[in-house]
Amino acid sequence: MKIAAVILAAGASIRLGRPKQTVVVDGETLIQRVVRVAKAAGLSPVIVVVSPEAEFAAGMLECGCMVVVNESATEGIASSIRHGIKAAQTFNPEGVVLLACDQPALTANHLLALCAQPQSVCGSRYAGKVGIPAYFPASVFDELLQIKGDTGARDLLRNALSVSAENLSFDIDTEEDIARLTDKTKFGSRQT
Repeated sequence: MKIAAVILAAGASIRLGRPKQTVVVDGETLIQRVVRVAKAAGLSPVIVVVSPEAEFAAGMLECGCMVVVNESATEGIASSIRHGIKAAQTFNPEGVVLLACDQPALTANHLLALCAQPQSVCGSRYAGKVGIPAYFPASVFDELLQIKGDTGARDLLRNALSVSAENLSFDIDTEEDIARLTDKTKFGSRQT
């Protein structure tokens, strides 16, 4: 099966005050880490949706990713999802996994589990909700292309299958979150 990865990396990191995509953990940036994990799960192509200001975009091209510039990034996450899905459609995948770069506990095994039932939407269950990373079969691409605003694919995930991953509830939004990353017992070192 051909399943694409769409990494939503056009966010402004307002709470952090600097691009979270470029935060270095264990010798790699958060964006490099999520690309590595997506590739380890066999997702291809890996599409990275960035804002026009993203200085890390060239590095994504160098590591074999397709980079899509979202000129509408200020609209919110929905615009990045639409850009990513449109790019993915050119490869005719059977599905797409939508990912963020700010979940340092993400593993390739979790991504594989999301894709286990390729005809069904499947999200990650943590903190009492179902969210991304999430798998979407091609049959719902048209619905993903219709979403608006900053709520993402929440409606499609409401009744979706899910894979539990409570460790994904920790994401990087503040300097305090970055400081917590030094706890290697929680996140491991370069895990895939």
